[in-house]
Amino acid sequence: MTIEEFIQLVEEEFDDLDPGLLLPESKFREKFEWNSINALILIAVVKTEYDVILTADDLIRSVTVQNLYDIVKGRIQE
Repeated sequence: MTIEEFIQLVEEEFDDLDPGLLLPESKFREKFEWNSINALILIAVVKTEYDVILTADDLIRSVTVQNLYDIVKGRIQE
């Protein structure tokens, strides 16, 4: 999995994200409406696609798309 593939997956999952909008340094909460439902959607898609569990604490500590990617990538390698 590359950061580009991760970004593409996230962009495809959220209707209000246009392709190419997210970058690794993007603050994901500022790029689309961030609420508890979207948090659950992100948690579910990461679990489905990568078999990685993101926690609420992971989301709270993450600021950028790169932060999220690093967590997911790190757990895939474990």
